[in-house]
Amino acid sequence: MVSSEPGRVTSDDIARVFREEHGRAVAVLIRVLGDIDLAEDAVQDAFTVAVERWPAEGLPPSPAGWIITTARNRAIDRLRREASRARRHTEALLLHAPDQPREEEGSVRDDRLRLIFTCCHPALAQPAQVALTLRLLGGLSTPEIARAFLVPEATLAQRIVRAKNKIREAGIPYRVPRDADLPDRLASVLAVVYLVFTEGHTATSGEQLVREDLCAEAIRLGRLLVELMPDEPEARGLLALMLLTDARRAARAGADGEMVLLADQDRSRWDRAQIAEGHDLVRQCLRRNAPGPYQLQAAINAVHTDATSVADTDWGQVVRLYDQLMAIDPTPVVALNRAVAVAETDGPAAALGIVDGLDLTAFHAFHAVRADLLRRLGRDAEAATAYEAALALTDNEPERRFLARQVGALRRQ
Repeated sequence: MVSSEPGRVTSDDIARVFREEHGRAVAVLIRVLGDIDLAEDAVQDAFTVAVERWPAEGLPPSPAGWIITTARNRAIDRLRREASRARRHTEALLLHAPDQPREEEGSVRDDRLRLIFTCCHPALAQPAQVALTLRLLGGLSTPEIARAFLVPEATLAQRIVRAKNKIREAGIPYRVPRDADLPDRLASVLAVVYLVFTEGHTATSGEQLVREDLCAEAIRLGRLLVELMPDEPEARGLLALMLLTDARRAARAGADGEMVLLADQDRSRWDRAQIAEGHDLVRQCLRRNAPGPYQLQAAINAVHTDATSVADTDWGQVVRLYDQLMAIDPTPVVALNRAVAVAETDGPAAALGIVDGLDLTAFHAFHAVRADLLRRLGRDAEAATAYEAALALTDNEPERRFLARQVGALRRQ
């Protein structure tokens, strides 16, 4: 727990508040302002003020409320300097807004869910929808999102700017759409939530392997989506996938914070309550018999969490599920994950043949998987080179240390 005594608040404390509260603060300000850029700038200004004041004054009793109130006041100051009629109207709304963020009153009124649906309007291209939401909701930087999309930073920045302009120029409303419009946005909304979770599961950069705040937020949003769209099996499948994946979190890093591979994890540390809930959701999906990508990935994770060890895993079932997934979502990343399972059924040489046919050289996991297969084949020099390629493509420090250890071990042989 962070101390509220003056002089005891560190930059790490403020960074934690930023990670946990940025999305909510931006969402609240956008609801009031109706202007994405103004809301984003105001929240950024508020955190700049926090960096200046909190170390001396201490952490406020409600950091989220402090950030939102300070951001609102900063926005008022800016609006007063830009005295157009529309801006004066917005200023009046801000002056009468409550100092503290209101309590969320169910899924439809959830500010962050509103933000997702605003960003996922069908007038925007899907890559832009996802990129903008990750920027606003997750507080991710342009380089972090660019790495998630495997595109250059300049390309990603242009997508975000165009998406903001489109929302402003088209007058896209900040609200959850009518029930009849929900299905048209479902794929984009689910993609956004899953990418928020993915960034939390293995952070793009930083000292921590996992960003627990993003994992928790994605799961929270997943639950709201299931409540909002109970007849959509893919929403249920996504929630199951996130629960089953997150259930392994405690075992993914050792006491020293170092990364632990699936094969070496202490499975007694897996969250059995989350696993049971995830399995129940998978069974609900199976009864509907309308398989989609998230349901199939959840089923794959159900097989993993059923096993008492890697050796006990039904790898044949995993490969068959990946075959179904490839039939409906034939992406290179799915093929890469399928190759990992093929290595367990048909051996590393068969898997390497699949991996070497994939165009994923900008993706660090591609090189890490390829390195492991080469190592298992006794091709140590090539494996070390592949590990070095993976190392060059990740800024997550636990991953970097793990990869560096692999390189060192192979180079010493």
